[in-house]
Amino acid sequence: MRDTEPASIPDETGGAWRRLVATARRTHDEGLVVGTSGNVSVRVGDTVLVTPSGVPYDRLGPRDLVGVGLDGRRLLGTAEPTSELPLHLAVYRATDARAVVHTHAVHATAVSTLVDELPPVHYMTAALGGPVRVAPYAGYGTPELAGAALAALEGRSACLLRNHGTVAYGEDLDQAYDRTAQLEWMCRLWLLASSVPGRSPTLLTTGQLAETADRLRHYGRRAGS
Repeated sequence: MRDTEPASIPDETGGAWRRLVATARRTHDEGLVVGTSGNVSVRVGDTVLVTPSGVPYDRLGPRDLVGVGLDGRRLLGTAEPTSELPLHLAVYRATDARAVVHTHAVHATAVSTLVDELPPVHYMTAALGGPVRVAPYAGYGTPELAGAALAALEGRSACLLRNHGTVAYGEDLDQAYDRTAQLEWMCRLWLLASSVPGRSPTLLTTGQLAETADRLRHYGRRAGS
């Protein structure tokens, strides 16, 4: 790892970059990506820090920091940003996202080839805003992919990309990662349940998901808050 931190990087930005690197490595260590596939970003003010193109996550260091504006203009670093930068920027411009995680998770990608929407097999579907949609296929790194993802993300915090992978966003890197992992788990669950000969998984109703969504809005709050 190249561990010499540029002196001109503010402490807030440097801390955000370290958390981004830790999240990127987690996607690899927990099997959500292979090699240099997938990418992670985090927003710090009007600057988007994003993983660089073609650098293995275990080699990422401070000297690999890349920061761009919401218009894609380079603000920090010299490395080439991920080819999926248009996707990340589109999500930031259209939502309240503060972090975005894109992976090639195997079960989620398998599901993206089979259905137009992940069936609601678990109540945590509600935590992602409802049944997770599959965006139509478009080439990686293209405006068409960014547009398709945004349409699939309407009212949702995660979606599947046809024959490609996942996109999830959140208020921070932990939430974006957790939503990614939850989506992969639900895809694995549906594939497993659907594989039983002669049986079909029971699915949750719209009412059941709405009830869960209401309960989740109050989950973890103290009484009276």
